[in-house]
Amino acid sequence: MGLLSLGTPFHWMESRNYSEHVRDNGIEQLLHMFEAAKDRSNDEFLWGDEIEYMLVKFDDKKKKAKLSIDKDYILQDLGEEGKSYSLAEDNDVLFHPEYGRFMIEATPLKPYNGEKLSDYIYVQENMSKRREVAIAAIKDETIVPLTLTSFPRMGVADFTFPSAKPNGKASKSLFLPDEIINRHVRFPTLTANIRRRRGCKVAMNIPLFRDVNTRGEDEVDDTIPKDRNLFEPYDNEPADGAALKNHIYMDSMGFGMGSSCLQVTMQAPNLNRSRYLYDSLVNIAPLMLALTGAAPIFRGFLADQDVRWNVIAGAVDDRTPYERDVDALPGHKLTGNTLETGKLKKIPKSRYDSVDQYLGDINDSKDGFHFFNSKYNDSESSKVINEKVYNKLLENGFDPVLANHFAHLFIRDPIVIFNERLVQDNKTENDHFENIQSTNWQTLRFKPPTQAAIPSNKKVPGWRVEFRPMEIQITDFENAAFANFIVLLSLAILHNSPNMYLPISFAELNMNVAHKRDAAINEKFHFKV
Repeated sequence: MGLLSLGTPFHWMESRNYSEHVRDNGIEQLLHMFEAAKDRSNDEFLWGDEIEYMLVKFDDKKKKAKLSIDKDYILQDLGEEGKSYSLAEDNDVLFHPEYGRFMIEATPLKPYNGEKLSDYIYVQENMSKRREVAIAAIKDETIVPLTLTSFPRMGVADFTFPSAKPNGKASKSLFLPDEIINRHVRFPTLTANIRRRRGCKVAMNIPLFRDVNTRGEDEVDDTIPKDRNLFEPYDNEPADGAALKNHIYMDSMGFGMGSSCLQVTMQAPNLNRSRYLYDSLVNIAPLMLALTGAAPIFRGFLADQDVRWNVIAGAVDDRTPYERDVDALPGHKLTGNTLETGKLKKIPKSRYDSVDQYLGDINDSKDGFHFFNSKYNDSESSKVINEKVYNKLLENGFDPVLANHFAHLFIRDPIVIFNERLVQDNKTENDHFENIQSTNWQTLRFKPPTQAAIPSNKKVPGWRVEFRPMEIQITDFENAAFANFIVLLSLAILHNSPNMYLPISFAELNMNVAHKRDAAINEKFHFKV
C-alpha cells in the first residue's frame, strides 16, 4: 500500500483547502529528487515482489470460510518494533499493512539481484517462508493466509469473523462493514474522503455471467437492500440508477482495495533506461492481466469476466459526476464537494486505471528520441493535465513528454492530508509528492529516487519501474513463476533493446479485451510485430 503517515487526517471539507499546497510542494520535492539523481547511472538490476494475503478462518464443522478481521495485530508483531520481528528477519521477509484488516502484504527483506540465477531459484522459497512466518505469528490453526485475488463471498451475509454489520460511517456501504478496513486512520479516511469528494458512493457494476439458472434478463439484483434508512441519500443510490440491470453491483472501496495482487518492482541502470523499460512494458500489462486472471466471483455472483482491475478502478473513483461527464443521482451534487468547481475538468478515467501515456525512450545521443514518436501518445486521457505543473517542470529542465506524465498525475487531489505533515522540508522529504504519486494506481508506476539518491549513494534505490496488473495465484510456485517471467522479460528488454511501441490507444483496447472472460485463451490482442 502507499504512503502511511502518522498524525491527524483532515476531513475532506477541510482537506480540500490544502490540495494546491500539497501539489505545489510535491512538485518542488520532485524537482529536488530529479536534480539529485538525474546523473545517476550503472545501477544494478535489482528487483523485488509484493504478495498480498487474505486471512481466512475455516470452520470445518460448519463448512464455513470467513475473512478474519481480528488477527491484524500480527502486522505489529512482525514489524520492526514487534515481538516477532526477529522471526521475519531470520527468514528474510518483511511484512506491510494493506487496505483490509484481513490482509497482509509481504516482500523479501532485501532485493533480489537480477543477474544471479540463484536469486531466481530462491524466489519460490522466499514466498513459502512468508506464508510460514505469517502462520507462525497468527498461532491459530483455523486461520490460513491465502493468496486469493477476490474473496467470493465478500459482501454476502455474515462473511467476517467476528461478525460485523454493514452500517459504518466511512463507507456507508449496504454490504461491507467498516470493520474490514485497516485500523490505521489513513484507510477509513481515504474511504470516506473519496466518497465525500465524489459526492456519492462509489459504484461498480460488473457484467453478470448468465446461464439457465441466472435471474431473468433486464433485472436489477434483488439482493440489494431496499429498506435501509441509515444514510440518506446514499441508501437510495441503487434504486436511483447506481445499480445497473444484469450486473453485479458493489458500493464500497473494500470490494476493490480488498482484493489481492502480485506486483514486481525493478531498478533500471539509469533514468533513460527506466523510461524505456516502462514504455516497453505498457502493452505487456494487459496481456499479463488476462493471463493471470483469477477473479471470477464478486459478491457471491459469477461474473462474465475473470479479472479484478475494473472493480478496483471503480472502488477508488473519486471523480465528481461533472468530471465523469454524467448526470448526478437524485439528491446529489453534479460537482460533488470540490472547492473550486469552476476549474473542474472532464477526466476520462479513474485514478486507478491503465497507463495513459508513454514516457519516451530518450537516447543518450544528440538524436533525441530513439524508438519513441509523439504520435504514439494518442490517448485523449493523457491530454488532461495540470498546466501549472507542466509549465513548472518545463521551466526546470524536464522534456515535454516527462513533464506531461507528471502534469497528468497531478490533476488529482490529495485525498488524505495529515495536519502534522503540512509543512515539510522539500529538499529532504517527499511525502507531498508521494501523496499524489502513490494514489495514482496505474498498470505501471514510474518511481523516481529520493533526494538522497545522488550518484555516489548506491545504498538507496535508484530509478525504478513497478509492474502492477498481475492477479495473485493460489500457489507460491505460480506466483514465483509469474514474478520471474516479468523480471526475465524486462532484463531481456534492457539487454536487447527491442522496439515495443505501438499507439497507446491499442494498449487501451487490449485492457478492454483483457476483461473478457477467458481472454487469454479466446481473444486476440494488438501487439508489435
